[in-house]
Amino acid sequence: MGLRGAESAAPSGGMPSLPGFFGRQNKYLRMDDVALGPPPEHEEEGVRAGRRRSSTRYVFACSVFASLNSVLLGYDVGVMSGCILFIQRDLHITEVQQEVLVGCLSFVSLLGSLAGGRTADALGRKRTIGLAAAVFQAGALVMTLAPSFRVLMAGRLLAGIGIGFGVMIAPVYIAEISPAASRGSFTSFPEIFINLGILLGYVSNYVFSGLPDHLGWRVMLAVGIVPSVSIVFALLVIPESPRWLVVQNKAAEARAVLLRVTDGEEEADERLAEIEAAAASAANSGETVWRELSRPSPTIRRMLVTGLGIQCFQQITGIDALVYYSPTIFRDAGVTTESQLLLATVAVGFFKTAFIALAIVLIDRVGRKPLLYVSTVGMTVCLVILASTLWLLAHGAVPKALGVAVAVVAVCGDVAFFSVGIGPVCWVTSSEIFPLRLRSQAAALGAAVNRVTSGTVAMSFLSVSRAMTVAGAFSAFAAISALSVVFVHRFVPETKGKTLEEIELLFGGGEGGEGVTVSPGEVELGDAEHLVRKG
Repeated sequence: MGLRGAESAAPSGGMPSLPGFFGRQNKYLRMDDVALGPPPEHEEEGVRAGRRRSSTRYVFACSVFASLNSVLLGYDVGVMSGCILFIQRDLHITEVQQEVLVGCLSFVSLLGSLAGGRTADALGRKRTIGLAAAVFQAGALVMTLAPSFRVLMAGRLLAGIGIGFGVMIAPVYIAEISPAASRGSFTSFPEIFINLGILLGYVSNYVFSGLPDHLGWRVMLAVGIVPSVSIVFALLVIPESPRWLVVQNKAAEARAVLLRVTDGEEEADERLAEIEAAAASAANSGETVWRELSRPSPTIRRMLVTGLGIQCFQQITGIDALVYYSPTIFRDAGVTTESQLLLATVAVGFFKTAFIALAIVLIDRVGRKPLLYVSTVGMTVCLVILASTLWLLAHGAVPKALGVAVAVVAVCGDVAFFSVGIGPVCWVTSSEIFPLRLRSQAAALGAAVNRVTSGTVAMSFLSVSRAMTVAGAFSAFAAISALSVVFVHRFVPETKGKTLEEIELLFGGGEGGEGVTVSPGEVELGDAEHLVRKG
């Protein structure tokens, strides 16, 4: 009796009764439904969870493949710190030539970065990744076979252009295919691959250090060609950026990609609608990209201050001086044998790589800004300790063994704090804060600023150290690092968990003009929705 009542109470819009034996209505349907198992929404939740895991694995694989070019930059940076010792003896180059050889890569790579923005908009993100690998491979081959300093420089210039393409396009591509919840982690992949490349370069220096001078540095450079070859396979696997496809009026292809990187059709359609709205807004703006960047609105100006500023501070705090010239720094501290110098640089590479892995775990959990605070404050402290230790060693105020140990720990600490914060967060931030119409070109401009600053530090470090001592040089880096803490506090927003289209609102962009106006005071973005002037 009660079952009949339950049946009659079933909503008219509910699931129809299943046919009974010989087509009769089964009056015990409600009991049968209970016996069948969990309600449909539980099953759908399980399906969504399965799709979420599948899409996350797919985005993970695409991010790894897109980041392979970053290994090239890291390897070149790491291997050159040891190669330069052998090149100096083999080709008899001067100290000025050493600085030019080391630092020119960054200056030339800015040309690749600037050209990469326009190339990525014209050819697509995927093809630009392949072009970067091909250009670097040609440069690495020329360097490996170089019979003289001039030919070596020609190969390095060519490799620098390829690196410029690669370092600009990888964060943009990954940011455009990643879901908001995990975009920070995935967009950090290029930085961890840079650090992996640096570590491999250091290991290569140590492994091949026993070869004759004329052969050792050539083998070290030749090994760097291997990652670029693997990118050929990567291009067969990764899709094109859905945002670029929308701009090219290929919405169907963009939706197909979004279906693979989202949890289901509903989310894919929502993201496609957001992208199409952003693309339509860009098409209606009537301004060319470079004109908008050169004469920015207040919203775009705030984005540029954040994006270009964090790129500058990432390098001007002296990280490339530590990476390129770590053997020189350790020698100044008192390490004497060549094997000990190279082994100490391997330790630096290990710490740099290990802590970038920690950053990838934390960046979407604790947010970008807390990591930046930890990073910039920690780097400042380590640089102060390093400068003080080198000064005390130079004046014989501390035992040599103790001074060397403290110097090595300070260098490892500095690269560790760099890797856990400003190293990866710099690329994540600069690739996600700009609107779609400006993203690739603005990211290219940011990468160019990064490379110019890097090249300036790398090409001037030996001369500056000679003029004001190594301790004096790192005192200057410590002062600049302290300024970076202030910059992070005032100008860098928290973007954790927001879609690329929502992030534009943080700077006052969006529908109807400028939105929120912010004057040059302290800015608080903790609510992750609106800029608020702190009173």
